Amino acid sequence: MADKQNRSADTGAAVAVSDPAKVRNVVLVGPSGSGKTTLTEALLAASGTVPRAGSVVEGTTVCDHDPAAVRQQRSVGLSVAPILHAGHKINLIDTPGYADFVGELRAGLRAADAALFVVCAAEGVDAATVAVWEECAAVGMPRAVVVSRLDHHRADPLGEISACRAAFGDGVLPLYLPAGEGLVGLITQRRYDYAGGYPPRVGEPDPGALDGLAGARNELIEGIIAESEDETLMDRYLAGEEIAEEVLIADLETAVARGSFHPVIPVSATSGIGLAEVLDGIVRAFPSPLEHRPPGVTTPDGGPHEALRADPDGPLAAEVVRTAVDSYVGRVSLVRMFSGTLRPENAVHVSGHGLAERGHEDHDADERVAHLYSPLGPNLREVPYCVAGDLCALTKVGTAETGDTVSSPEDPLVMKPWRMPEPLLPVAVVAKTRSDEDTLARNLSRLVAGDPTLRLERNAETGQLVLWCMGEAHADVVLSRLRAGGAEVETEPVRISLRATFAKAASGHGRHVKQSGGHGQFAVCDIEVQPLPRGGGFEFVDKVVGGSVPHQFIPSVEKGVRAQLARGLQDGHPVVDVRVTLVDGKAHSVDSSDAAFQTAGALALREAAAAGRITLLEPLDEVEVTLPDDHLGTVLGDLSARRGRVLGTESAEGGRTRVHAEIPAAELLRYAVDLRSLTSGTATFSRRHARFEPMPEGVAVPT
Repeated sequence: MADKQNRSADTGAAVAVSDPAKVRNVVLVGPSGSGKTTLTEALLAASGTVPRAGSVVEGTTVCDHDPAAVRQQRSVGLSVAPILHAGHKINLIDTPGYADFVGELRAGLRAADAALFVVCAAEGVDAATVAVWEECAAVGMPRAVVVSRLDHHRADPLGEISACRAAFGDGVLPLYLPAGEGLVGLITQRRYDYAGGYPPRVGEPDPGALDGLAGARNELIEGIIAESEDETLMDRYLAGEEIAEEVLIADLETAVARGSFHPVIPVSATSGIGLAEVLDGIVRAFPSPLEHRPPGVTTPDGGPHEALRADPDGPLAAEVVRTAVDSYVGRVSLVRMFSGTLRPENAVHVSGHGLAERGHEDHDADERVAHLYSPLGPNLREVPYCVAGDLCALTKVGTAETGDTVSSPEDPLVMKPWRMPEPLLPVAVVAKTRSDEDTLARNLSRLVAGDPTLRLERNAETGQLVLWCMGEAHADVVLSRLRAGGAEVETEPVRISLRATFAKAASGHGRHVKQSGGHGQFAVCDIEVQPLPRGGGFEFVDKVVGGSVPHQFIPSVEKGVRAQLARGLQDGHPVVDVRVTLVDGKAHSVDSSDAAFQTAGALALREAAAAGRITLLEPLDEVEVTLPDDHLGTVLGDLSARRGRVLGTESAEGGRTRVHAEIPAAELLRYAVDLRSLTSGTATFSRRHARFEPMPEGVAVPT
């Protein structure tokens, strides 16, 4: 297998662009296996950025340089591949298609100004891709479609275009259609012959071919001019006037930029068919950063700030969209510039706010940028500056984490964070040896800093270190990165934090008497314990009469009882929802003390537990599942098998149903994986702790 870290000699020199109008930031979106990385590699080779296209199977592609990606033969992280074409810099942002890495996809959407949806000509359109399409539509992101893998033995490009229209809407129309070993342009009415490879030979198509494409061409032209600002254009077209190609292309760019028209280009990355058309389409039809409204910003204390625009002379404002750790250069921060110009040796302010619940505490720090780089997969090529609208990489900015804002120390800013999915698969990890513990802690801090979809939890009750991941593939990548960093780690079953309570009233007698020379220890107390309703907490009642327990020692009894409740009784689980009443006791004028009565209180509680009956309580979570209607019966049956209680259902947008239920937390440990399997990855769910309830008899206690 080729060593992908040694491809620097295969890459051309980086070019810094000074005009945002000459930049195109395009994120490639699509299901795993649709050919996004292969298409990126073909475009890199076609543009001369690399001398030859790498292979996903051989592990030699520019974008899939992570060892986990090479091993799994699929993308596991976002990667940037800049291309120069027709005087423009195209930043291709390759993203994973597997659901576990949706956080990388969201970062790619944040960094891009337009999305190129890649769908396989032999696979149809899956529900997850439709969901991302709708997410882009909600924010008005321009989109186009590439129908890839025309050389597949089951390829049906026309059928795939129809499937895209059915899934994405009537605004999806082809700009080109396959014709033998090439394409025919519906606007240009030219044939692009790839029989001799890239670039294509341009010529006149067969007259009969144009007649067969007349219907598709008319529909395309009508779709384009319907978005034109020239209101007379449609009337002129319907009257039989031939609309100039330049006018149609200008209106095509307007329609795409508005997010209402979505051109389709068929492509074969292996034979080169469609590569020139994709590059030309990106440059001519996709918007520049000047047409993309940057995210809203505030001051670090939450105060208002004027809106940004892609102005190289404006205030410095950039965002860290990905953080990685390189074994040679350390932390590498991929940055999208939204305003201003960044240069080497600039002082910058790094702000991170709003992600405390993910383990990213709010932070502000001033740093200095030593060097700027244009990333090409794993390779960093130095550039003299980076302007608004472009992407660059920073190294050794020690406080920068994914989602942080990079701005000027004189005008510090914070960008509104993008929406991140909640990790719902817990994985308990433990260092193999004591010497691995420090390495594990260090590697975990790096991973959490770079991956907002990874949440670290240190459970004080179970003593476990739990990583909350997006799924099994995500967990596999996280564990492999931990081990690659030198930490030998193992996984263990996740333990559920249980509670205990008294099932019935009980009494306890605590006697702590010791004499060993000098002052002894003397304390006696009698208590009564009564269960409280769920959520009742803890109550302590003093009913001592006659001063049998001196007033100053009554708080000592309560303190001892509370400590014993927290430590647990028979099984070590904390005890909740009880009322403890101190009814009697004895004291000694010399030997009684605070510590003695604390011990007596704890002994009395333990005796009451031995005399009474202790009931275990398990955590119950409120769960909300959103799924397509045709999977509703399967999911409801599964919830019932998990001891779930369905509280109700309601209709959601897009022919979906939202199910509200309560389910024991012990039944949700692998629900993220199982739900994806039950619904072919089309359902999502959220959970939050509701309360503790008695565990039914016969249910195994999680250990």
